[in-house]
Formats: sequence, structure tokens, C-alpha cells
Amino acid sequence: MTPVQTPADLRPITALRFGAAMWVAVYSFWENLAGAGQSGLVAKGYLGVELFFVLSGFILSHVYLAAAGEKRFSYRGFLWARIARVYPLHIATLIGVGLLAAAALFAGMSVDANVLSWASLPANLFMVHAWGLAPVAGWNHPSWSISAEWFAYLCFPLFAFVFWRLRHRPIAAVVGAAAFLVILYFAFEQLAGFALTEATIRWGALRIVPCFALGCALYLVYRRAPLKAPWLCAAVSFGLMVLSAALGLWDGVTVLLAGALILSLASLPNARAGWLASKPAVYLGEISYSVYMVCVPWKLLAVGLAAKLFDAPDKQLQIFVWLAILALLPVVAAVSYHLVERPARKGLRDMADKRAKRHNKVSEGNMKHGDMPKQLATGRDPVA
Repeated sequence: MTPVQTPADLRPITALRFGAAMWVAVYSFWENLAGAGQSGLVAKGYLGVELFFVLSGFILSHVYLAAAGEKRFSYRGFLWARIARVYPLHIATLIGVGLLAAAALFAGMSVDANVLSWASLPANLFMVHAWGLAPVAGWNHPSWSISAEWFAYLCFPLFAFVFWRLRHRPIAAVVGAAAFLVILYFAFEQLAGFALTEATIRWGALRIVPCFALGCALYLVYRRAPLKAPWLCAAVSFGLMVLSAALGLWDGVTVLLAGALILSLASLPNARAGWLASKPAVYLGEISYSVYMVCVPWKLLAVGLAAKLFDAPDKQLQIFVWLAILALLPVVAAVSYHLVERPARKGLRDMADKRAKRHNKVSEGNMKHGDMPKQLATGRDPVA
């Protein structure tokens, strides 16, 4: 069976990224809401990271799997594209947290000693702080997941090797990936005494592996043939995922349902996706990485200022103040996206383009003298 032709940009799942980022944000800010009760859905907000991990495996397979399987893949170009995607904002937010912490200390405020952990700085700079190589969770703590992503990027040729060979057996690939996830989650919890989905700097590199593999496997199903009745599948998957989280079911159930939601939304043709394919929804998806990465710096700044302004030394904010701070998070993220993330990414990719052009000119000159040209790919891709 010949794979179907699929769109280069999967707008509905780009929009989904914003929902995942805001789920994590509400989870992070919930402790500052005065009178906030227990909410199973909010308490499971850390699983928004799992949703990102599954999405990453799906989207990168969409962009690169065939090229890797057909030996058209430039590992160097791929890694450069990934660095251009995540590294500039990672460094900017790390510096931002450091400056905010230093300013707080200068003003006589207390700051967690781990925030300015100089011993953890080298691992953070090299994006290996979720590999068990950082002594404490310092600086911009959510960036542990970027370190985990970096691990998956480095291992992508291995993922591609496995899943390209399973491309004609997509159902078997999904069953295998789901079984691997369930077994790993169960075994890790038995051995470590806590869920893998709650791991950060100690086991973050392992945490991404089953989710990324699940995303790769789900892409094979999509590649063979998108789901029928995608709106219905998406509605059912979303409803069950929310119910699973709200009821506090085992995290593996919620993650697998998140995978089903991703496959369902990817199966929606852009022309039939309605508001999920609209410019505002896609734009929010595009700034989702900034939403996630500025969450802690914005929380430190906004909650601290609001606590002083409204005389809340315990940092318990009234509902309207809390909602205003949360609503401003995407605005701050948009500023970050346009001032840091987007121009830095463009600059790094333009640098790769210029290098490729210089290389091509040299190759053309060598061809005139009988030498064979070499290929250099810049690795441009959509948001992943």
C-alpha cells in the first residue's frame, strides 16, 4: 500500500502545542491561587510535557523519517536545525532567571539557593542537565525537558532506523511502542519508588524515550492512512484524556490517550480543521515554546510584584489577580518569541544557508577539476 500524500504543515497539532503549554502553566501557577482546591486535572498538568514529547516524535518523523530511511538525511543539518530551534531561548531564559534571582537578592529577598547553582551551570549550558549530570535543579527548571529533547535529537538516527523498518507494520509499531511505554513506566516506578512521568533532572533523558517512540509509531499509522472520522476520534480522545487526568488514573493511560489525540488531530485535513487551522490558533502554537520557557521567569517576576502590590506575603493571590497574571503569560511569550526565539532561529539558519552556498560554490569549482561534490543540508523544518 502506497503512503498517502500528507501536508507539510500539520496545523491542528501545531495548535495543540499551546494547550499543552498552558496545561503546564496552570499546574505551575496553581499554588499561588488563594483558596484553590484540589483538582485532578490541574494536578496532572506535568503530563503536558509528555504531550510535547509524543508530538516531537510524531512531527520529527513527519519531517525527517523518510529522508533518514532513504539515506538523504544530514545528521549535521538536523542537529543544527534543532539547536537553532531550542538553544537561543534556553540561554535567554537561563540568563533571565539568573538576573531576576540576583535582583531579588540585592533587594534583600530570599531566593532558593539552587536557583543560582553554579555547579549546575555547565550542564545547563550544554543541555545535559536532565541526564543526571546536574547536582541540583537550578536556573530555569522547566528547561530540563529541553535537555531531554536534546537527548532524543541526538538519538534520532536510532529511532529512525527502528521505525523505518516498521513502516509497513504501523499497527505492530504502535502496539510495541505502547507496550514498551507501559512496561517501562511500571518497572521504573517499582525500582525508583516514583513515577517516571515525575522525573526531571535525574531521569529526564529516559522520560522522553517511550513518548518519543510512541510519537514515531503513531506517525507510521498516519503515513499509511490518516484516521477516518478524525473530528469524532479527536473529540473522544480528548474527552477520555481529560477524564483520565481528572480522575487521577495511572499516567500511562493519559499519555496513551494523548497519543490518540495527536493522531486524530493530525488526520484532520487543514481545510477541514476549522479554528484549529486558523491563523490565531497556529500562531499560539508557534509561540508555545516561549510560553513554556518563560513560565518560571514570568512567575518569579509577576507573582513577586503582585504579592507586594496586594499585600500577600504568602504569595496567595486573589482569583482576578491570578487570572490576569496567567492571561499575560502568552503576551510575555509573544514578546519573547519575536525578540529572541524567532530572530535567533532565523539568524542561525541563515548562517547555515550561507555556509551551504559557500560549500556549493567550492563544490562547483571542484567539479570543474573532476572532483565529486558533497551535500550539505541546512535542515529547515516546521515547529517541532
